[in-house]
Amino acid sequence: MTGIVWYLTIFVLAAFVGYEVISKVPSILHTPLMSGSNAIHGIVLVGALFILGEAAGPAQLVLGFVAVFLATLNIVGGFVVTDRMLEMFHAKPERAPSPAPSTVAPAVESPAVPAKGHAPAAEESAPQAPGAESRGP
Repeated sequence: MTGIVWYLTIFVLAAFVGYEVISKVPSILHTPLMSGSNAIHGIVLVGALFILGEAAGPAQLVLGFVAVFLATLNIVGGFVVTDRMLEMFHAKPERAPSPAPSTVAPAVESPAVPAKGHAPAAEESAPQAPGAESRGP
């Protein structure tokens, strides 16, 4: 096999094995797995820096810079995800107690509001005693 086909075969097999291993990890082990992944990416960053230091031409400089950038991005992203996962285990802050129901003022009954455009007459709203005369305005 030629060099590029060999490297591509190794890359595809590594991607397949990595996917199979990671997909079988239970949720409880994700945080330790991320910590281990961050350590591996730290090693990748150091390797990329060594290679960038030995770069001779512009193509090697660009590829070295891209390798350093991506390794740094993986490390920072891994720490952000790990921090988020660890925040799930922190205790939630206590809420302030709500006011007691006895401090609420009692409801006051208000007179019924008449329908729009209809004002009840005094005679309709108050019952009159038998024999009492109604006084007009």
